[in-house]
Amino acid sequence: MSNYLFTSESVTEGHPDKVCDQISDAVLDAILEKDPNAHVACETTVTTGYVSVMGEITADCYVDIAKIARDVISEIGYNGAEASFDGKTCAVVTSIDEQSPDIAMGVNRSNEVQNGLSDSEIDMIGAGDQGMMFGFACDETEELMPLPISLAHKMAKKLAEVRKDGTVNYLQPDGKTQVTVEYSEDGTPVRVDTVVVSTQHSADASLEQIREDVIKHVIMPTLPKNLVDDKLKIFVNPTGRFVVGGPQGDSGLTGRKIIVDTYGGYSRHGGGAFSGKDPTKVDRSAAYAARYIAKNIVAAGLARKCEIQIAYAIGVAHPVSVFVDTFGTGKVADSAISKAVSKVFDLRPAAIIRDLNLRRPIYRQVAAYGHMGRTDLDVPWEKTDKVQALLDAVTR
Repeated sequence: MSNYLFTSESVTEGHPDKVCDQISDAVLDAILEKDPNAHVACETTVTTGYVSVMGEITADCYVDIAKIARDVISEIGYNGAEASFDGKTCAVVTSIDEQSPDIAMGVNRSNEVQNGLSDSEIDMIGAGDQGMMFGFACDETEELMPLPISLAHKMAKKLAEVRKDGTVNYLQPDGKTQVTVEYSEDGTPVRVDTVVVSTQHSADASLEQIREDVIKHVIMPTLPKNLVDDKLKIFVNPTGRFVVGGPQGDSGLTGRKIIVDTYGGYSRHGGGAFSGKDPTKVDRSAAYAARYIAKNIVAAGLARKCEIQIAYAIGVAHPVSVFVDTFGTGKVADSAISKAVSKVFDLRPAAIIRDLNLRRPIYRQVAAYGHMGRTDLDVPWEKTDKVQALLDAVTR
């Protein structure tokens, strides 16, 4: 196998889909702050001058969903005519029902409890849905994430940073980044091949100025100097103009950026979105648990890269399968690592919620720039506190 290229993208907090993710998770956070046991499945869609928040919520509290949505939109930077969307004046419509009693029955009392197989409190909560979730880690970056998505996220965050601090004062909230990395045949990153940045801007900004500023203030400060050479290709606003953006330029929807949220396509994905879902939904909690496991395996030096798959049946507490794949990089057999995982980690939903302390308002902060690899935040699934336990379990 010869050298190869791999590409990942990210988007800024002002991208229409990410606006929706942030609103949905802000609603979730507000509810969990008042009722940690609430069941929440909140979806948001946005378009020109319009926001719709819908879903199924069962909670012992009230939150002002319209105000939450407006505050999120304004904080992102959509607060005037020039930004083409305004959190103060857009219409906000809500349509909320309670969680289906058929689903609630299996979540509140698992199949194991209903059938008298267990009376343990940890077995009480059944998985909120069937499905499979993946977690991944590799040693390409300090945060143990694939390099392309790591760089794309950092570039997207930098794009928002220079807009907000006034360094580049004509930028508007919507934007996308994309990074292509060249790998050697053994899977080691050797150089950055291509960078693409598309950013919304004021009408009076010239393409020449935008390209100069984005390269100087966003792209070059983000790229590792040892991976940049004179063959680097850079595209900034390749269409030539990006004035109409945000919800006016394109509609947005919660959960439509699941690859951006995870590993940039470098690892497999089960298909379930995260934002707006309380932790009884294994789409979210089990994906975090899988990342937690994979990261600890790589941090322990048991493998250079590791992917975990966990699968559930709706209403059943115990996963139906757990799979470990180290892609031939394991220092011990995958079967030995899998046995260690079963000893160290409890993957029943109630145990994941307990061990990662997920019934608290921590979710809006990860609704943009990725849920995984966020060492800039204190999120529990990024801790490497199970390294020694895994090593001990492997040697037993």
